[in-house]
Amino acid sequence: MDDETAEIELLEQNLNKTRQISQKMTSILNSFDSRIAKLEKSILPLYNSTQILNRRASSKWKYIEKALLKIDEVASNQEGIAAEEALILRGPQNGQLAVYQEALERLNASIAFKSGDRDVKDTARLVETGAKKLTQLFTKLVAEASTGSTPPPNTDITSAPFPSNLLSTLRPLVAFIRTLPLPASHPSHPAAPAIMSTLKEAQKGYADMRGNWARKCLETQGKRVIDRADNVDAVTAGKDFGRWVESLLSVADEEYKYIKELSPLSSPNVVASAYNSLLNPILALFSNTLTSLVGLIKRSLHKYSFLALASYETLLALQPRWDTLLTRRGSENAKANELKDGLSTLRSVCLRSFPEFLADVKMASLAKGGSGGDGSTTIADFVFSTVKYLDRLPEVHSAAAAALLQLGDGNWKMGEGVSVAKGPKLGDGDEQVILEHFVYDVVATTINSLTAISRTQRRPAPGSIYLLNNMSYLRHHIVEAPAHDELLDLLSRSTQDLLNSNFRTAKAAYFDANFSPLLQMLTDDPAAKSGGSSARTAVKEKFVKFYDLLEEVLERHRVARILEDDPEAREAIGDDVVKLVVPSLRSFTNKYQREFSKNPSKYIKQSPETVESQLRAIYR
Repeated sequence: MDDETAEIELLEQNLNKTRQISQKMTSILNSFDSRIAKLEKSILPLYNSTQILNRRASSKWKYIEKALLKIDEVASNQEGIAAEEALILRGPQNGQLAVYQEALERLNASIAFKSGDRDVKDTARLVETGAKKLTQLFTKLVAEASTGSTPPPNTDITSAPFPSNLLSTLRPLVAFIRTLPLPASHPSHPAAPAIMSTLKEAQKGYADMRGNWARKCLETQGKRVIDRADNVDAVTAGKDFGRWVESLLSVADEEYKYIKELSPLSSPNVVASAYNSLLNPILALFSNTLTSLVGLIKRSLHKYSFLALASYETLLALQPRWDTLLTRRGSENAKANELKDGLSTLRSVCLRSFPEFLADVKMASLAKGGSGGDGSTTIADFVFSTVKYLDRLPEVHSAAAAALLQLGDGNWKMGEGVSVAKGPKLGDGDEQVILEHFVYDVVATTINSLTAISRTQRRPAPGSIYLLNNMSYLRHHIVEAPAHDELLDLLSRSTQDLLNSNFRTAKAAYFDANFSPLLQMLTDDPAAKSGGSSARTAVKEKFVKFYDLLEEVLERHRVARILEDDPEAREAIGDDVVKLVVPSLRSFTNKYQREFSKNPSKYIKQSPETVESQLRAIYR
């Protein structure tokens, strides 16, 4: 019990100590709380100020970060602008046209929307610089395409060379250039007027370079045509000139396609004006070449008349293509027509050629010492010329008909007469008629000159051979066997009758001049009918004179050949001569063989058969 009491007392003591300690701790804590409350009251304003400062500091850091970011952005933009400006100033590089295009489009967009930090005027100047750089590249490529070796002079030119690799580069470049701002499409763009001026200069440069290059390509061939004209056939030379003009038109056609595709400014009026500038060197070359050709023709119109006609015909055929060319030059240049001027010049030369040719044929009858002079029986030079002239006429049918209609029916005779068939004035649709009239007058003038020459010869016999040979040659090569069958279409019935009639007349004159004296010796003499010695003497004289005349005929024909170019006609005349002379000789010989002499063989030197053989020999 005591022990338990002691323990309880001990516990009570400990509990009292613990209570005391708790009270002391409580008083200490209360004191600490009071102090903390006081401290809190003193610290609270500072805390509140600190919070405000913290908030302010946090806000300033955000502004600083934004400022720093903005500074970085501006710096980056300035670097981009500098790089872009350097790109524009450097100009488009090979394979980088798209990059250049994007840079210019960004600049144009910044002007259009007034965005960016750059000044609008500076941006516009940069765009203008870019446009100039593009046109410089354009001009450089066109210059490269318009230089080099020209086509050889003996080739047919259809276009001035334009390298395909340069075309493939130019096409996208031109497509981009055509998107640049211009006053019509971007009236408010500050650089549009300057760009327009730049593109106009580029377009003018294109026209000048391509025009001069085309002229250079055509010039050598044109010079060759003129140089060859004096050495080749006249009609061939005229056709060569026509082919050259056709090449010129083909080149002009190709250049029109190029200028429409590659012109920096694509409006129809501007293209037409540029195309007119491009054509100027080409058309100047045409005019100069034609002037040289006409100068050559005028130096000897008789020699080069068919060169004039063939050239005129080819230009007439090309007139529709030339008219198309004119429509492409623009309305303000439509009045200029170099081909029309050239046709007028050639036509005037052709108009002179017809009366001058007839005058030459007519004057041949007055020439002394030429073909057809006394004793000559060969084909006259002017007959060769006439046949050759008429043979070539069908080759220039259109040109000759057009020129003759312009001259007027019958006026080629220079006032000597009117046309063959009187009637209304000929015009379009009468080409065949007027050619027939002209051919008739050429043939008639030639025949008149031949007849006049044959009559001026002192001895009728050689004159008749001359006339027969020439008439036969004329008739054979015009009616019977012309070099061109088309000539027959130009021979009217009057012309054929004229040739046939005069050939028969010449043939009769030949028989009369050469064989009538022989036949006169084989006719009965009135003195022979009375009988006696005088009659026998007359017969003897006739036989003597007959064989003397026969020897003269044979000798004459040994020198003067008959119809050398027509064996069939010559043999036919030989048959006619035999039929004319031999039967009369046989009859005369049989009649007087035993009556006029005791020794007939002394006077009858050759038998009729021998005479026939000799006569036939001269026509073989």
